[in-house]
Amino acid sequence: MSEQNATDPVLVRHEPPIGWVVLNRPEVRNALNLRTWQRIPEAITELDRNEAIRAIVMTGSTPEAFIAGADISEFPALRSDASQARLYREAPNRAINSMLECSTPIVAMISGVCIGGGVQVALACDIRIAARGTRMGIPAARLGLAYPLEGVIALTQTVGHANARDILFSARLFDADEAFTMGLVNRVVEARELESWVRDYVTRMAANAPLTIKAAKATIRECIKDSGQRDIEGVAELVATCFNSDDYREGVRAFLEKRRPSFRGR
Repeated sequence: MSEQNATDPVLVRHEPPIGWVVLNRPEVRNALNLRTWQRIPEAITELDRNEAIRAIVMTGSTPEAFIAGADISEFPALRSDASQARLYREAPNRAINSMLECSTPIVAMISGVCIGGGVQVALACDIRIAARGTRMGIPAARLGLAYPLEGVIALTQTVGHANARDILFSARLFDADEAFTMGLVNRVVEARELESWVRDYVTRMAANAPLTIKAAKATIRECIKDSGQRDIEGVAELVATCFNSDDYREGVRAFLEKRRPSFRGR
Protein backbone atom coordinates (compact mmCIF):
# COMPACT_ATOMS: atom_id res chain seq x y z
CA MET A 1 0.00 0.00 0.00
CA SER A 2 1.11 3.55 -0.61
CA GLU A 3 2.02 5.67 2.37
CA GLN A 4 -1.40 6.94 3.36
CA ASN A 5 -3.36 8.25 6.28
CA ALA A 6 -6.11 5.93 7.48
CA THR A 7 -8.52 8.84 7.00
CA ASP A 8 -7.59 9.21 3.32
CA PRO A 9 -10.90 8.98 1.39
CA VAL A 10 -9.21 6.87 -1.31
CA LEU A 11 -6.72 4.13 -0.45
CA VAL A 12 -4.35 2.54 -2.96
CA ARG A 13 -3.00 -0.99 -2.72
CA HIS A 14 -0.34 -2.52 -4.98
CA GLU A 15 -0.76 -6.31 -5.13
CA PRO A 16 0.76 -7.15 -8.53
CA PRO A 17 -0.70 -8.03 -10.91
CA ILE A 18 -3.74 -6.40 -9.25
CA GLY A 19 -4.03 -2.82 -8.05
CA TRP A 20 -6.79 -1.68 -5.71
CA VAL A 21 -8.58 1.65 -5.39
CA VAL A 22 -10.58 1.55 -2.17
CA LEU A 23 -13.15 4.26 -1.50
CA ASN A 24 -12.73 4.90 2.19
CA ARG A 25 -15.50 6.90 3.83
CA PRO A 26 -17.43 4.08 5.52
CA GLU A 27 -19.05 6.44 8.04
CA VAL A 28 -21.09 7.96 5.17
CA ARG A 29 -21.22 4.83 3.01
CA ASN A 30 -18.43 6.20 0.80
CA ALA A 31 -20.39 9.27 -0.28
CA LEU A 32 -18.39 11.37 -2.72
CA ASN A 33 -17.07 14.62 -1.32
CA LEU A 34 -14.74 17.01 -3.12
CA ARG A 35 -11.60 15.42 -1.67
CA THR A 36 -12.69 11.98 -2.84
CA TRP A 37 -13.18 13.26 -6.38
CA GLN A 38 -9.72 14.86 -6.22
CA ARG A 39 -8.07 11.69 -4.95
CA ILE A 40 -9.51 9.32 -7.56
CA PRO A 41 -7.33 10.54 -10.48
CA GLU A 42 -4.26 10.52 -8.24
CA ALA A 43 -4.94 6.89 -7.31
CA ILE A 44 -5.66 5.82 -10.88
CA THR A 45 -2.50 7.51 -12.19
CA GLU A 46 -0.36 5.90 -9.48
CA LEU A 47 -1.51 2.40 -10.39
CA ASP A 48 -1.48 2.98 -14.16
CA ARG A 49 2.19 3.95 -13.96
CA ASN A 50 3.13 0.69 -12.25
CA GLU A 51 4.01 -1.75 -15.04
CA ALA A 52 3.51 -4.69 -12.67
CA ILE A 53 -0.18 -3.80 -12.30
CA ARG A 54 -2.17 -5.45 -15.09
CA ALA A 55 -5.69 -4.72 -13.77
CA ILE A 56 -7.28 -2.35 -11.26
CA VAL A 57 -10.18 -3.14 -8.94
CA MET A 58 -12.24 -0.26 -7.55
CA THR A 59 -14.35 -1.03 -4.51
CA GLY A 60 -15.70 0.35 -1.26
CA SER A 61 -14.06 -0.06 2.13
CA THR A 62 -17.27 -1.60 3.48
CA PRO A 63 -19.52 -4.26 1.92
CA GLU A 64 -22.43 -1.99 2.80
CA ALA A 65 -21.56 0.48 0.03
CA PHE A 66 -19.70 0.99 -3.20
CA ILE A 67 -20.72 4.67 -3.29
CA ALA A 68 -23.89 6.05 -1.70
CA GLY A 69 -23.90 9.06 -4.03
CA ALA A 70 -22.73 12.62 -3.52
CA ASP A 71 -22.01 13.99 -0.06
CA ILE A 72 -25.03 16.29 0.14
CA SER A 73 -23.69 17.94 3.30
CA GLU A 74 -21.26 19.83 1.01
CA PHE A 75 -23.99 21.21 -1.26
CA PRO A 76 -24.86 24.39 0.71
CA ALA A 77 -21.22 25.51 0.84
CA LEU A 78 -19.84 24.22 -2.47
CA ARG A 79 -22.80 23.70 -4.82
CA SER A 80 -25.35 26.28 -3.75
CA ASP A 81 -26.10 27.58 -7.27
CA ALA A 82 -25.34 26.96 -10.96
CA SER A 83 -22.12 28.97 -10.88
CA GLN A 84 -20.69 27.01 -7.96
CA ALA A 85 -21.91 23.75 -9.47
CA ARG A 86 -19.97 24.43 -12.69
CA LEU A 87 -16.77 25.01 -10.73
CA TYR A 88 -17.38 21.90 -8.61
CA ARG A 89 -17.85 19.75 -11.73
CA GLU A 90 -14.19 20.18 -12.65
CA ALA A 91 -13.13 17.66 -9.99
CA PRO A 92 -15.63 14.92 -10.96
CA ASN A 93 -14.82 15.48 -14.64
CA ARG A 94 -11.10 14.98 -13.98
CA ALA A 95 -11.82 11.85 -11.95
CA ILE A 96 -14.05 10.27 -14.59
CA ASN A 97 -11.68 11.19 -17.43
CA SER A 98 -8.75 9.66 -15.57
CA MET A 99 -10.63 6.37 -15.39
CA LEU A 100 -11.71 6.45 -19.03
CA GLU A 101 -8.20 7.31 -20.24
CA CYS A 102 -6.40 4.87 -17.94
CA SER A 103 -4.63 2.27 -20.09
CA THR A 104 -5.09 -0.41 -17.42
CA PRO A 105 -8.54 -2.07 -17.30
CA ILE A 106 -10.64 -1.11 -14.27
CA VAL A 107 -13.13 -3.51 -12.68
CA ALA A 108 -15.79 -2.19 -10.29
CA MET A 109 -16.50 -4.57 -7.40
CA ILE A 110 -19.90 -3.36 -6.24
CA SER A 111 -21.86 -4.25 -3.13
CA GLY A 112 -24.36 -2.61 -0.81
CA VAL A 113 -25.46 0.57 -2.53
CA CYS A 114 -24.32 2.26 -5.73
CA ILE A 115 -26.32 5.43 -6.11
CA GLY A 116 -26.17 8.73 -8.00
CA GLY A 117 -22.55 9.70 -8.62
CA GLY A 118 -21.64 6.15 -7.69
CA VAL A 119 -23.35 4.94 -10.86
CA GLN A 120 -21.31 7.39 -12.92
CA VAL A 121 -18.09 6.15 -11.29
CA ALA A 122 -19.13 2.54 -11.95
CA LEU A 123 -19.90 3.39 -15.58
CA ALA A 124 -16.38 4.80 -15.96
CA CYS A 125 -15.03 1.36 -15.04
CA ASP A 126 -14.56 -1.15 -17.86
CA ILE A 127 -16.28 -4.05 -16.12
CA ARG A 128 -18.89 -4.01 -13.33
CA ILE A 129 -19.37 -7.00 -11.01
CA ALA A 130 -22.13 -6.66 -8.42
CA ALA A 131 -23.10 -8.65 -5.36
CA ARG A 132 -26.63 -9.99 -5.36
CA GLY A 133 -28.75 -7.66 -3.24
CA THR A 134 -26.88 -4.51 -4.28
CA ARG A 135 -29.20 -1.53 -4.75
CA MET A 136 -28.59 0.94 -7.53
CA GLY A 137 -30.27 4.08 -8.79
CA ILE A 138 -29.94 7.75 -9.71
CA PRO A 139 -32.19 9.84 -7.42
CA ALA A 140 -31.31 13.24 -8.96
CA ALA A 141 -34.97 13.94 -9.67
CA ARG A 142 -35.71 13.68 -5.94
CA LEU A 143 -33.08 16.32 -5.18
CA GLY A 144 -33.95 18.81 -7.91
CA LEU A 145 -30.59 18.63 -9.65
CA ALA A 146 -29.69 17.49 -13.15
CA TYR A 147 -27.45 14.50 -13.72
CA PRO A 148 -24.33 15.61 -15.69
CA LEU A 149 -24.31 15.23 -19.45
CA GLU A 150 -21.31 12.91 -19.38
CA GLY A 151 -23.11 10.65 -16.92
CA VAL A 152 -26.29 10.60 -19.01
CA ILE A 153 -24.31 9.77 -22.15
CA ALA A 154 -22.49 6.90 -20.42
CA LEU A 155 -25.74 5.60 -18.94
CA THR A 156 -27.61 5.77 -22.27
CA GLN A 157 -24.77 4.11 -24.19
CA THR A 158 -24.74 1.29 -21.64
CA VAL A 159 -28.42 0.58 -20.93
CA GLY A 160 -30.18 2.21 -23.90
CA HIS A 161 -32.59 5.14 -24.12
CA ALA A 162 -35.61 3.37 -22.64
CA ASN A 163 -33.83 2.17 -19.51
CA ALA A 164 -32.02 5.49 -19.09
CA ARG A 165 -35.37 7.31 -19.10
CA ASP A 166 -36.79 4.87 -16.56
CA ILE A 167 -33.78 5.24 -14.25
CA LEU A 168 -33.64 9.05 -14.45
CA PHE A 169 -37.36 9.87 -14.54
CA SER A 170 -38.48 7.48 -11.80
CA ALA A 171 -35.45 8.08 -9.53
CA ARG A 172 -36.20 4.61 -8.15
CA LEU A 173 -33.79 2.07 -6.71
CA PHE A 174 -33.41 -1.34 -8.34
CA ASP A 175 -31.44 -4.45 -7.48
CA ALA A 176 -28.38 -6.01 -9.08
CA ASP A 177 -30.38 -8.61 -10.99
CA GLU A 178 -32.42 -5.90 -12.71
CA ALA A 179 -29.20 -3.95 -13.35
CA PHE A 180 -27.82 -7.07 -15.07
CA THR A 181 -30.94 -7.38 -17.21
CA MET A 182 -30.48 -3.75 -18.29
CA GLY A 183 -26.80 -4.32 -19.08
CA LEU A 184 -25.68 -1.94 -16.34
CA VAL A 185 -23.55 -4.64 -14.68
CA ASN A 186 -21.69 -7.50 -16.37
CA ARG A 187 -22.13 -10.14 -13.67
CA VAL A 188 -24.07 -10.72 -10.47
CA VAL A 189 -22.57 -13.06 -7.88
CA GLU A 190 -23.48 -14.02 -4.35
CA ALA A 191 -22.26 -11.47 -1.80
CA ARG A 192 -20.14 -14.00 0.11
CA GLU A 193 -18.36 -14.92 -3.14
CA LEU A 194 -17.87 -11.43 -4.54
CA GLU A 195 -14.23 -10.77 -3.67
CA SER A 196 -13.00 -14.26 -4.50
CA TRP A 197 -14.89 -14.21 -7.81
CA VAL A 198 -13.48 -10.80 -8.74
CA ARG A 199 -9.95 -11.79 -7.72
CA ASP A 200 -10.12 -14.90 -9.90
CA TYR A 201 -11.59 -12.97 -12.84
CA VAL A 202 -9.04 -10.16 -12.63
CA THR A 203 -6.11 -12.56 -12.17
CA ARG A 204 -7.09 -14.36 -15.36
CA MET A 205 -7.47 -11.00 -17.12
CA ALA A 206 -4.02 -9.95 -15.91
CA ALA A 207 -2.48 -13.03 -17.55
CA ASN A 208 -3.47 -11.75 -20.99
CA ALA A 209 -1.27 -9.54 -23.16
CA PRO A 210 -1.21 -6.02 -21.64
CA LEU A 211 -0.58 -4.27 -24.96
CA THR A 212 -3.57 -6.05 -26.50
CA ILE A 213 -5.83 -5.01 -23.63
CA LYS A 214 -4.55 -1.44 -23.84
CA ALA A 215 -5.32 -1.39 -27.56
CA ALA A 216 -8.75 -2.93 -27.03
CA LYS A 217 -9.69 -0.41 -24.32
CA ALA A 218 -8.57 2.52 -26.45
CA THR A 219 -10.34 1.18 -29.55
CA ILE A 220 -13.62 0.66 -27.70
CA ARG A 221 -13.34 4.22 -26.38
CA GLU A 222 -13.00 5.48 -29.95
CA CYS A 223 -15.85 3.27 -31.19
CA ILE A 224 -18.42 4.97 -28.98
CA LYS A 225 -17.45 8.42 -30.23
CA ASP A 226 -19.04 10.03 -33.27
CA SER A 227 -17.26 8.80 -36.39
CA GLY A 228 -15.77 12.21 -37.15
CA GLN A 229 -14.15 12.41 -33.72
CA ARG A 230 -12.39 9.06 -33.73
CA ASP A 231 -8.61 8.91 -33.46
CA ILE A 232 -8.15 6.39 -36.26
CA GLU A 233 -4.40 6.99 -36.51
CA GLY A 234 -3.95 6.49 -32.79
CA VAL A 235 -5.75 3.15 -32.92
CA ALA A 236 -3.71 2.06 -35.94
CA GLU A 237 -0.54 2.88 -34.01
CA LEU A 238 -1.66 0.74 -31.07
CA VAL A 239 -2.43 -2.15 -33.44
CA ALA A 240 1.03 -1.82 -35.01
CA THR A 241 2.63 -1.76 -31.55
CA CYS A 242 1.00 -5.10 -30.75
CA PHE A 243 2.21 -6.72 -33.99
CA ASN A 244 5.75 -5.44 -33.41
CA SER A 245 5.89 -6.53 -29.77
CA ASP A 246 7.80 -9.33 -28.07
CA ASP A 247 4.46 -10.35 -26.56
CA TYR A 248 3.02 -11.07 -30.02
CA ARG A 249 5.96 -13.34 -30.83
CA GLU A 250 5.62 -14.99 -27.42
CA GLY A 251 1.89 -15.53 -27.94
CA VAL A 252 2.45 -17.25 -31.29
CA ARG A 253 5.27 -19.41 -29.91
CA ALA A 254 3.19 -20.42 -26.90
CA PHE A 255 0.26 -21.36 -29.13
CA LEU A 256 2.44 -23.51 -31.39
CA GLU A 257 4.17 -25.09 -28.39
CA LYS A 258 0.82 -25.71 -26.68
CA ARG A 259 1.75 -23.87 -23.48
CA ARG A 260 0.57 -20.80 -21.61
CA PRO A 261 2.21 -17.59 -22.78
CA SER A 262 4.19 -15.38 -20.45
CA PHE A 263 3.52 -11.78 -21.43
CA ARG A 264 5.73 -8.88 -20.33
CA GLY A 265 3.94 -5.88 -21.83
CA ARG A 266 6.71 -5.27 -24.36
